Amino acid sequence: MVKGHSLLQSEAWQKLQTAIGEETFFESKKDYQFLAIKKSVPGGSYLYVPYGPYFESKEGAKSAREALEALAQSQGAYFIRIEPQDAESASEWLKSCIKSKDLNPAETWRLDLTASEDEILKNFSHTNRNLYRNYMKKGVEIKTSKNSDDLDALIDMQKELAKIKKIGTFSKDYLAAELEQPFAILYSAVYHQKDDQSESKREKPQDGAILAASLFFDYDGVRYYMQSAADERFKYYPATPALLSTAIFDAKTKGLKYFDFWGIAPEGASHDHPWYGFTEFKKSFGGFEVKYAGTYDYVLDQKKYKKYQLLRKINRIKRKIFNR
Repeated sequence: MVKGHSLLQSEAWQKLQTAIGEETFFESKKDYQFLAIKKSVPGGSYLYVPYGPYFESKEGAKSAREALEALAQSQGAYFIRIEPQDAESASEWLKSCIKSKDLNPAETWRLDLTASEDEILKNFSHTNRNLYRNYMKKGVEIKTSKNSDDLDALIDMQKELAKIKKIGTFSKDYLAAELEQPFAILYSAVYHQKDDQSESKREKPQDGAILAASLFFDYDGVRYYMQSAADERFKYYPATPALLSTAIFDAKTKGLKYFDFWGIAPEGASHDHPWYGFTEFKKSFGGFEVKYAGTYDYVLDQKKYKKYQLLRKINRIKRKIFNR
């Protein structure tokens, strides 16, 4: 089996996709590996390979392409949506593809956990270091859970955030299916009332209120920062920095090698970019950027694909009209 691939290209991720009703195909050979998910679209279906296929050479890319072509033909799929992490090895294949909107982030931010705790903390911003050292004094406690009932607060906060950002959210069934997996864990920042006169003029949360929550996925030496939200009413509490800092050091204690903050805005993005704010927040913990190839469509039936593109364009126009 190929080593070093993303969680999204693993048998563990296949188990999750199967649990939520997806039809999946997993193949692992000496020089490549892929998890393909069959998706229905007008005119037939396509294969989606999230953050994959995985390979480390141009020969591996060629073998993966041929295997996926054969699978697509057997399943009646008229294109294959790929997201290879190794853009250089995939360069020849990508010349035959059409660039699509990125589904998974083409740029992510990672933190090296093999450094000492002091070194990791040193690379935090001054504000984050202070918040991590003092969050308990503000009445914030970090808890972990594998209980799906504890997802309710995360879901409620995500819904409020969706109203502000005009973005979609995941259902409780989907998040519960994620949390059921061995690789997932839920972190919550819980408030406990403190007799703090310095904050008497500000609204305080109720005792036991959850101020922030996040799902983290641990796989192959990496902790991924995934589903997350915070209570916007109490942004002045150090809930999210405390939660994230704790998850980082817990991952190090567990022996993981990297902490992956997931997607960030492209380098040089303006302040108007929708990801600008949380990109700056993620970078305030130190780390380095990782770039992937992005999302591409490898088309097997041009006629059907052109119809698919036209229908997508029509649907986008309809959504803009009816969502005004």
